[in-house]
Amino acid sequence: MTFADEVKNAVTPRAALLVIGVLGLQLLFITSYVGALHKPKPTDVPFGVVAPRQLSAQLLTELKNLPGGPLDPRTVADAATAREQILNREIDGALIVSPTGTTDTVLVASGGGTAMADTLTRTLTKVDLARQRTVRTVDLAPASDQDFNGISSFYLVVGWCVGGYLCASILAISAGAKPANRQRALIRTGVMALYSVVGGIGGAIIIGPVLGALPGSFWGLSGLGALTVFAVGMLTLALQALTGIVGIGLAVLIVVIAGNPSAGGAFPLPMLPDFWRTIGPALPPGAGTWVARSIAYFKGNAVTGPLLVLSAWAAAGTLVTLLLSMRRTPDDDAARPPFGSTVD
Repeated sequence: MTFADEVKNAVTPRAALLVIGVLGLQLLFITSYVGALHKPKPTDVPFGVVAPRQLSAQLLTELKNLPGGPLDPRTVADAATAREQILNREIDGALIVSPTGTTDTVLVASGGGTAMADTLTRTLTKVDLARQRTVRTVDLAPASDQDFNGISSFYLVVGWCVGGYLCASILAISAGAKPANRQRALIRTGVMALYSVVGGIGGAIIIGPVLGALPGSFWGLSGLGALTVFAVGMLTLALQALTGIVGIGLAVLIVVIAGNPSAGGAFPLPMLPDFWRTIGPALPPGAGTWVARSIAYFKGNAVTGPLLVLSAWAAAGTLVTLLLSMRRTPDDDAARPPFGSTVD
């Protein structure tokens, strides 16, 4: 057999399509990460203003009309309300205008992302400088000194997501890359659930007691980890059940290529371009990162929506996996060759 014949036998149309698909994922990876993160800038950041009545309207107009529209300012009744809204993650910062002196206060929360806190401080410093005033910054939820740039929560969630789709991928191809029968689907779901619990606790141990990178509830982070791993794992199993081995690539597309750069990790959501800030909260990495930061720095506030997102992915993935498995029986696998083999 000649070398040309060997190449012809090795490079089947199916293999060629898979290689083209991998190339497409590679290019999408570059496009997504660079597109989302190469030029972060704040846009319509929810921002509170506490000022004397005679100054409030003028200041709001001034902040709304800043070049590039970095802020979405709104009047807040008083400093206590501003603090409460920041800790409830309703706004990202606030300006407290002194009614008697020339030094105002900028309230931030670097636990939600130091890039955002630094950007707000710089922006308001320039605004007050133009008004011949100065600002002092008060960090209401400071990031841990072991949590550089406030991104440990993001990397924790990324690790959980990676574990979820890798475990599911191994389970999916262990007995062939076709939809599982009912028995196998139940076993895979059970293994995925057990793995998720262990992975969630393991991640919480590393990020907390071992490294001291994140404060907050150990069991809260463990529960979040278990839900995140299970959601991503069942999403991967469902896509594999729908499309075969291609489903593993689709899971990478959703979780890694679309989900990671839009998660608000390195740069909080208001600093990302519109497309990524829109899809981020609806994907597992974004929902998980938000909850992890809330547990660590905001006393678990504002987590209902993101937890529902993760639960929806988990429930949908489980439902699709089990429903598709009901269409198959153990006998369906008898005449099917093992994954990776060829049929003449």
